[in-house]
Amino acid sequence: MKTPHNIRHWLISGCIMLAAALNVSAQPTTLAEPESTPPAPQPTELTPPDPVQVIQLIQGDTLRRNYPGGLTSLLEEINDKTTLTLDPDPLVIQTFDDPRIFEHPFIYVNYADRADWTLSESEKEAINAYLDRGGFIYIDAGITPSFLRDSTQYGQFHSFAEWSVTPELQEAFSSIYPDKAFLPLPRSHPLFRAFYSGLPDATILPDTVRDFVVNEKWPQGTYAAMGLTVNGRLAVLAMPILAMGWGKNDFGQWTTFIGFRIREGAEGIDERLADAAYTGTSFEVTREDGRKDQIFTQEEAMPAWVSEPDGSWRLFRYYYTQEISDYAHGFYTQLGVNIFVYAYTQ
Repeated sequence: MKTPHNIRHWLISGCIMLAAALNVSAQPTTLAEPESTPPAPQPTELTPPDPVQVIQLIQGDTLRRNYPGGLTSLLEEINDKTTLTLDPDPLVIQTFDDPRIFEHPFIYVNYADRADWTLSESEKEAINAYLDRGGFIYIDAGITPSFLRDSTQYGQFHSFAEWSVTPELQEAFSSIYPDKAFLPLPRSHPLFRAFYSGLPDATILPDTVRDFVVNEKWPQGTYAAMGLTVNGRLAVLAMPILAMGWGKNDFGQWTTFIGFRIREGAEGIDERLADAAYTGTSFEVTREDGRKDQIFTQEEAMPAWVSEPDGSWRLFRYYYTQEISDYAHGFYTQLGVNIFVYAYTQ
């Protein structure tokens, strides 16, 4: 196989011989060098998008907020695990009528970080306009069962599966939307699969609690949730407390220890509990389908047993291990990621 140099020599020699044969004076010409191949285009250096800031509403002293590192830890987790780019330092406001809300699509508020949920007229107008323009409000600890409402702090560490928002929250938004109410989010709602789907691996849980957690406490990775729909979309979300499961310290360790409350049955327990004496009070708790559980307490804010809608009775048992706490943190963080991904991509 001839090299490019030999091919050129062969072409020039052939032209000279042809010119001599025809008695034509010919001078060899120099063939143009082939154009050099242009360099391959280099990949464009992508400029990362500016972080999107989340608004956090805290009424009063911002230094006394509940779970001060919770939201920041969750936002860092979202940045690490998803393509969202969120500023881990939220913009703190004190009232909903702060004009800066219209520059940010997501407002987070822990229900207990606002002492009074009576909305001013200017706040009502601002919330109405904000939600009409596509804003999203997430109210953490906005679902608290009646036996925990004597103190808002009870709702900061009890994630009881009540399917009804606090009356103050319903009244506040009814003053803006008189014809609307918070309704249960079905367990099939896409929010629960916005990024993560299902529960984390439950094999680390003790046998005594795994079945209840997987089948009753958090089936398919879902959670008690109530939503307010505006213009055909979920615009306001309320849940039992999640922030207690988000916070990490500078060493990446969880800042809270979480236990599980589960329901256990036993042979003959129906008859025994039906006649049992209790020292606390009893309350009704609304289920997802609207049926009621009757909760009996022995200590303040600590349910002891329950009479269920089907007529059965069960005891509440409390379990505390490091594996249980780590599992709860993982699930609460997973739910938090799903909420933010859903809100920013719906």
